[in-house]
Amino acid sequence: MADENAELPVVTPEQFGTTPADSPTRTAGVLLAAGRSSRFGKSNKLLTTIDGTPIVNRAAETLRDSAVERVVVVLGHEATAVKDALFELAVETVKNDRYDEGQATSVATGVRALRSGPDVDAVVFALGDMPAVAPASVDTLLAAFDNEVGTALAAAYGGVRGNPVLFDQSHFDTLAAVEGDTGGRNLLFETNAAALIETGDPGVCADVDEPADIDELPSIDKT
Repeated sequence: MADENAELPVVTPEQFGTTPADSPTRTAGVLLAAGRSSRFGKSNKLLTTIDGTPIVNRAAETLRDSAVERVVVVLGHEATAVKDALFELAVETVKNDRYDEGQATSVATGVRALRSGPDVDAVVFALGDMPAVAPASVDTLLAAFDNEVGTALAAAYGGVRGNPVLFDQSHFDTLAAVEGDTGGRNLLFETNAAALIETGDPGVCADVDEPADIDELPSIDKT
């Protein structure tokens, strides 16, 4: 069993350098946006707006504005409404009919969607309830991967593990088979090629579980 109390190495961009924007690595982003958001109350937190823009839209924009080549949004609860809230962003959508069984089913749905298209070397999993992540943080994960820091990488702020998380294709079979509500989290502790990537972005540790969390979000920097 994975030990979530285990310490993962923290790697900073200064340790691995930068990668040109035209990196040959083929990457995709998967946004997990299928859950019921039961802790938020009666309304769907993903549809709650911040300055007029739904939370899920802001989370999808992060992936769209990063260097990933393809973005897939996994829908489930209130799928039609969540899809409409994306405001016709240039993203693909796929529905997870088993979303009630836990986040792992959405991870598996995302992996299957990727496998139905062009091959990718790695996937970045982001969460639909994290609207304050900067696209640059996703790009930092991609740069770490391109510079062979590891095959399972999680964004971090101040050395604290957050999201998004990147996995290379060697983990796709395992991701497609995980169960429960942890998604691919345990993989970070089951591989020797895992690391936390310092982003300097507080948004990678800021999710929305309850209405009060919106007021606690860091300034949303989409640069």
